[in-house]
Amino acid sequence: MQIGMIGLGRMGGNLVRRLTKAGHTCVVNDRDPAAIKALADTGAVGVPDIHALVGHLAKPRTIWIMLPAGEMTETTIGQLAPLLAAGDTIIDGGNTFYKDDIARAKSLMANGIHYIDCGTSGGVWGLERGYCLMIGGERKAVERLDPIFAALAPGEGSVAQTPGRTSRDERVECGYLHCGPAGAGHFVKMVHNGIEYGLMQAYAEGFDILRGAGNERRAAGERYDFDLPDIAEVWRRGSVIGSWLLDLTASALAEDPNLSTYSGMVEDSGEGRWTVNTAIDEAVPAPVLTAALYARFRSREKANFGDKLLSAMRKKFGGHVENNAGPR
Repeated sequence: MQIGMIGLGRMGGNLVRRLTKAGHTCVVNDRDPAAIKALADTGAVGVPDIHALVGHLAKPRTIWIMLPAGEMTETTIGQLAPLLAAGDTIIDGGNTFYKDDIARAKSLMANGIHYIDCGTSGGVWGLERGYCLMIGGERKAVERLDPIFAALAPGEGSVAQTPGRTSRDERVECGYLHCGPAGAGHFVKMVHNGIEYGLMQAYAEGFDILRGAGNERRAAGERYDFDLPDIAEVWRRGSVIGSWLLDLTASALAEDPNLSTYSGMVEDSGEGRWTVNTAIDEAVPAPVLTAALYARFRSREKANFGDKLLSAMRKKFGGHVENNAGPR
């Protein structure tokens, strides 16, 4: 299939590379000419602006936007929509707030333009591992683009099927799911990232406790000097708390046991706040996710070793670099 991609950053560029490798034709644009050239050198068609991008695509056109959520994405869609025609599709693969998706879908459909929200998880590793996709939008529009989603998803791989899963959508085992109408994909991704906050916080606190086991405030016979890289490594093998996040934690500790290159100031990108606010709206208790969000706020005042580990995990899975000037 043919698809346009606007936004060629850490994830957008690798989405294009994965699609190109699978035989799809990508027409790409970014405000950085070097990013366009890098992908043109790998087989994509680079264009200087969105007018040229639309002109290079055959109808019905499909354009994937991979930009930071908020004003930048909103402005780009506003510029793009007048250039499109009925039957065309816009996909937002960023971390947009699901209520914004609902409004966009309604506005675009007035002109016959389809809108798909696609929560995309995989970080900087997606090119190799594939991306877990949580998709919202009209079923027909989503099904027409199934070859695109299938190419980006991880595939079945070596993960065993869950016992009892019969007569269900087989695409789920390949790593992508049509979650429901407009906003549903980003709603699921929002909660996914809220859970991520909680999991990361649990690892961070646990390793901070292990690191403090030799503290002089503990009884002399109860002090331990633990090797954190070795503990992370042994937990990866057969432990009930094993996970990809633990794999990344082990990697970060092996490289720098003291995490000396991290300040420990941990950002939040929005989804954690939205998850907590949604829990409040639904009157659903979410103490772990709420505490994990507040811990990130606290890290900007006085960071500890656990906060450094959170920063290390964020860099490992998403390429996020600390903003030591303060929160964005």
